[in-house]
Amino acid sequence: MDLTLVQSVAHAVTENVERVIVGKRREVQLVLVALLCHGHVLIEDVPGVGKTVLAKAVARTLGTSFKRIQFTPDLLPSDVTGVSIFDQQRNQFEYRPGPIVAQLVLADEINRATPKTQSALLEAMEERQVTVDGQTYALPDPFVVLATENPIEYEGTFPLPEAQLDRFLVRISMGYPGRQNEMEMLERQHREHPLDALRQVVRVEELLVAQAAIKEVHVAPAVAEYVVSLVEATRNHADVYLGASPRGSLALYNAARAWAALAGRDYVIPDDVKALAEPTLAHRIIVTPSARMRHVDGRAVVGSLLGAVPVPGAAPAHHTERRYAASVREPSRG
Repeated sequence: MDLTLVQSVAHAVTENVERVIVGKRREVQLVLVALLCHGHVLIEDVPGVGKTVLAKAVARTLGTSFKRIQFTPDLLPSDVTGVSIFDQQRNQFEYRPGPIVAQLVLADEINRATPKTQSALLEAMEERQVTVDGQTYALPDPFVVLATENPIEYEGTFPLPEAQLDRFLVRISMGYPGRQNEMEMLERQHREHPLDALRQVVRVEELLVAQAAIKEVHVAPAVAEYVVSLVEATRNHADVYLGASPRGSLALYNAARAWAALAGRDYVIPDDVKALAEPTLAHRIIVTPSARMRHVDGRAVVGSLLGAVPVPGAAPAHHTERRYAASVREPSRG
C-alpha cells in the first residue's frame, strides 16, 4: 500500500483548493475523504459562503469532467439523466447523455427540485449508472456528486427524503470564514477571482490509485466493533425516531480508513472514528418531534453518543495509539 501517494494527493489537493477557499481546511479534507471513498458530499449552509466555489475548485484541481445542474421546481428527471432521440438515418434510438454523466457533478440547490426529479439521482449515486428507456448506461470513474442546499429558506423547496440523504457519505457546513480569513479573501479577490487562475495539480489516474490504497488500510476488530456500537446506539437513543442505517456503518468505516491514511497511518484508531462520526452519521438520523422542540438534532445526538459509547478495550490516552499500532495492526501489504 502506497501511503506516500495518498498523502501526496491529499496535500496537493488541499493546498490548491485553499488558494480559493480560505480557512476551511477540515471541510476541504472531508470532501477529499469522500473522493477517496467513492462517496458523495452534501454541503448544507446559507448562501454566499463558498459552496459552489468549493465544488468548482475541486473539479479544476483534479482535472475531472465537470457538470453543473441547477435544480429548480420545473426541472424534469430527463433533464438530469438524458433522453433517447430517434435517429432517422440509422433508424434507431440514440442516447443523449444528461449532465449527470460526468466525473464530478454539482447538484446546486438540490432541495429546490421536486421529489420526482430528486429521485433521478438515486440510481446514479448508489449504483453508478443511469437507466433511460430500459437501457442502462455506466457512469464514468470516478463519479462524485457534490450537492448544495440552503437549510434556512423553506419556501419553494422540497426536503430531501431519507433515501436521498442516506446516499451522501458526508454532510458538511462551510460556516462563516472568520474576520481574518474574510479580510484575506477580500485581498485575494482584489483584482481577479483566484478560481480563474486555478490549475490541475493531480491527475485522475493518481486519484484512482489513491482510492485503491484506502481499501488496504487495516481496521482492527475492536475498532470495527466500536463503529457498529455507535451506529446501533443511534437506533436506541431516546430522542431518535429513525437511527442510522447499515449504509451509515459502511460510511463511517470507510471514512475512518481514509482519515487514517491522510494522517499517514495504515491502520485506524478510535480517534479516526470519532473525528468522522458526526459528518457521516448526523444527517442519517431523524429525531422525534419532542426532541426537535428542544432543539435537538442529529449532530447533538452523535455528540452525546461519542461521550457515552465506550471504546472497546480502551487504554490510557498515551498508550492508545501505540497499542493499536503494535498489537492489533496486521502487517502492511504492498
